[in-house]
Amino acid sequence: MEKRVLLIGIQKSFMINAIAVGLQKENYKVETVDPYAGAIDRLIDRPDIYILYLGDLASEATSLFTYLNEHIDSERFLLYLIGNNDELTYATSIIGKEKIQETYLRPLDVKLLVEHLNMVVDYSAVDESLRKKVLIIDDDGAMLRMMKTWLSVKYHVYMASSGKIALTFLEQTPVDLVLLDYEMPVMSGPEVLKAMRDHSKLKNVPVIFLTAKDDKESVMKVVSLKPAKYLLKSMPKDKLIGAIDEFFVMMDARNNKQ
Repeated sequence: MEKRVLLIGIQKSFMINAIAVGLQKENYKVETVDPYAGAIDRLIDRPDIYILYLGDLASEATSLFTYLNEHIDSERFLLYLIGNNDELTYATSIIGKEKIQETYLRPLDVKLLVEHLNMVVDYSAVDESLRKKVLIIDDDGAMLRMMKTWLSVKYHVYMASSGKIALTFLEQTPVDLVLLDYEMPVMSGPEVLKAMRDHSKLKNVPVIFLTAKDDKESVMKVVSLKPAKYLLKSMPKDKLIGAIDEFFVMMDARNNKQ
């Protein structure tokens, strides 16, 4: 991925110019465009990274938000939003939160934005065959898409909306980690894990539970099945991803000792 971004906002805005200058100092090529769907559509060879500055936008920005929400799935750009609490709340009421890579409160810390963008660019250069493979199993479509958005920067991510689909997939496709929802209809997370542990091909695949429950009873129900971790769905993004990163660091260290 090139160090190119599409900066969306009122081009005569002082903040748009300031953000552009800050990114250019870090060797990013910045293309600016006014916040209108038609203006974006007219651009040829758009970057893979979109940064939307919400300050100065009027209420008619609704059509822009709708455009971005509809096009992000097919065009697969990474979307970053900058605004105050009210602006971000309104924008994310139209653009699915699960489709947004990061949000930043005004005033923007450009160094933090650059740090996040550099990580995306650096990881995109990693050979796809070397990326860890993660399967997310959850019946909540929004949760699936949000986790995929978060993790796809670093990992090759697969999704399954039920335990049955996941087990069929795992028999055909090896993965390095399964992120498993604890509570699902038809086949619960513990039932999926038990089926994996009873399957000769899947019994050693590491599993981390994603759960809204942290009570001792839920943990004890599956302790004998040896899940690698329990992660609360309510965890902040950075802590949740950090826990997954830490798991792989420990796993690699353990494998290197063998």
